[in-house]
Amino acid sequence: MAAHRRFVVCVVLVLCSHCLKTECSLDTEADLSDDIVFQSGSHQTLKVGPAIPRRYLLYHVNHGEGFNLRRDVYMRIANLVQRLQQDGDWVLVLPPWGRLYHWRTRSLEQIRIPWATFFDVESLNRYIPVIEFEDFIKETGQAAIDQILYLQAYKEGWTNGKWEEKIDERECIEPPAYRLDEAGVFRGWFWGYPDAYAKAFKCLSVQGMARILAPVLLNNFTARSVFVDRGEKVMHDRFGDVSYWTVRRSMRFAKHLRDIGDEFRESKLESTDEKDKTVMTDNWRDMERKPGSAIGGPYLAAHLRREDFARNNRKEVPTLERAADQIKVALKKYKLEKVFVATDAPKHEIEELRRHLQDYQVYNYVPPKGVLENFKDGGVAIIDQWICAHARYFIGTGVSTFSFRIHEERQILGFDTKMTYNRFCGHSEPEDCEQPSVWKIVYH
Repeated sequence: MAAHRRFVVCVVLVLCSHCLKTECSLDTEADLSDDIVFQSGSHQTLKVGPAIPRRYLLYHVNHGEGFNLRRDVYMRIANLVQRLQQDGDWVLVLPPWGRLYHWRTRSLEQIRIPWATFFDVESLNRYIPVIEFEDFIKETGQAAIDQILYLQAYKEGWTNGKWEEKIDERECIEPPAYRLDEAGVFRGWFWGYPDAYAKAFKCLSVQGMARILAPVLLNNFTARSVFVDRGEKVMHDRFGDVSYWTVRRSMRFAKHLRDIGDEFRESKLESTDEKDKTVMTDNWRDMERKPGSAIGGPYLAAHLRREDFARNNRKEVPTLERAADQIKVALKKYKLEKVFVATDAPKHEIEELRRHLQDYQVYNYVPPKGVLENFKDGGVAIIDQWICAHARYFIGTGVSTFSFRIHEERQILGFDTKMTYNRFCGHSEPEDCEQPSVWKIVYH
């Protein structure tokens, strides 16, 4: 019996060898979408197309831009990758966070922070494929980027005062932020990774939407990894449409930050998702809320931007006394007793605001040492935004992207726009100052 089994195995091996040599055809012209094609009848043909190499798109934003503007640029680039995916295997490499203007805690080394610290990366992947920069290094075997495309405006501005979409390779208007070293590669900041470098560098003058980069990336460069620096230079393809809101809905905060915010809401503000009708589905694709379906917790939330806005005497910034007066009006109107304040104001200004609101319970989130060390200033800001997003009524600061992101979060949760799109009237503005434009969520 053993001898018989050995004979059968030998016959099978011989037949397989014969098949590989004579009967299985390698078709390099096959459609790239076909991995294995089985033909009818007893004869089976293996067709193997050339492997599609994975290509990587990296991007960065001007160093002076803040956290919430950077979130907006992610949305523009994510929709660009969604377009590139139609023509190949592209993945977006998430730029590590660090060294932002509003991150003022000097005792923390806030560089090389992965996106998973702040956002649910699995949720991002439900829209486009994304990986952290550390994973890019592991996949490619080194912290090397093939091509930098440094975006800049046109030196001459708009031709004849007319705006039109265009993109051209040009000489750099300003000295680039990258230097060619003795090894013939380009060195620069690269998110705080000292071993990272790029093999090639070009300046591109661009004027247009993010989609204008697609034909350039697909037809003009064969580099496997392309780094688009100054990504804020391109605009949304269609601001406020389905694609805008789809990528925005995918940008869920990391669960550990949401959990901290939820615990604060419940313990201080008598707010839970069940009572507030703000329960989220596990997958954002399955979540579609009608405006007004969310009630929110029994508190008012205010984002009061101070610091640079106040120092620069921005007209949108009220005095603390006037801000308190506007908060009181809303508290009385909606019969609320609790106020949550998200602010970059120093402690003495927060205490002054409390004095103006002494008849009410005023809260702000002060992170324990462990939360600050683990999740940095950016994580604390997200906790603030999450608490504001669940309030019965929200009032923000004009032209602040921090407030704007809260508007969007409340739209996603299902709040009435009248309870969301409100802002403080500044010290030099009338009491009935213009309120924020309403951008209604679009699902289909």
